Amino acid sequence: MSDDAGRSQPGADARPSACRPAAPTVARRGRPPVDLSRVVAEALELVDEVGVPAFTMRLLADRLNSGTATLYRHFAGKEEIMVHVLDLVLGEVEVAEAGLAGQSWQEAATLASAQFYLVLRRHPNVLPLLVSRIAVGPNGLANRERVLRLLLAHGFGPDLAARAFLAIGHYVVGFAIQQHSPGVADTEAEDLSGSLDAKTFAAVTTTAPFLHGRSLDEEFHFGLGLLLIGLDHVRSRSTDPA
Repeated sequence: MSDDAGRSQPGADARPSACRPAAPTVARRGRPPVDLSRVVAEALELVDEVGVPAFTMRLLADRLNSGTATLYRHFAGKEEIMVHVLDLVLGEVEVAEAGLAGQSWQEAATLASAQFYLVLRRHPNVLPLLVSRIAVGPNGLANRERVLRLLLAHGFGPDLAARAFLAIGHYVVGFAIQQHSPGVADTEAEDLSGSLDAKTFAAVTTTAPFLHGRSLDEEFHFGLGLLLIGLDHVRSRSTDPA
């Protein structure tokens, strides 16, 4: 539920050749072996620290005590490394298949969505990559397969399963971007109840006190629950023989 969610540039920088899983070690004649897994792991740590815009091949090479020429022998450039970084993050979405057994599709979807959201909160600087890229690496595809298989097994037709997958993914990524993306202030909603005219803004002043005191997790699960209820209603109608 993570692959197409939030993208604004369909297909950007998502070349299949750039999405191959990194081999553990690659050796070239006359050169020391390069641990590509370590390169990608260090790249992710660097993105977590400085963000995607500030990330450069030079910064990564310095971090690895290497040279940019060595990196360019194995990666076409920053964009290809970002493909691997995104897939590495998606590999942190841990949803055990055994843990989904016996649950309703809503419970299973809630668990998968919550795990995805937790990973995005852990790596907020990666959120721009989900906006501009389709995640087609091995971990991204595995996540997509798991959720789509769940939906298909619970009565969603192929078309509705695809649309439900995208709707859930867009919700999770969109919520994470709004609340946790770089530059977002970590502040509570402003209480307007005491600064507005109660007659002119009666609805605003009446509801203002209820905009406070809830955690982001509560808000996340509330919105997700509403979405899943709606999707289940559509699913039931699509399978109703009447």
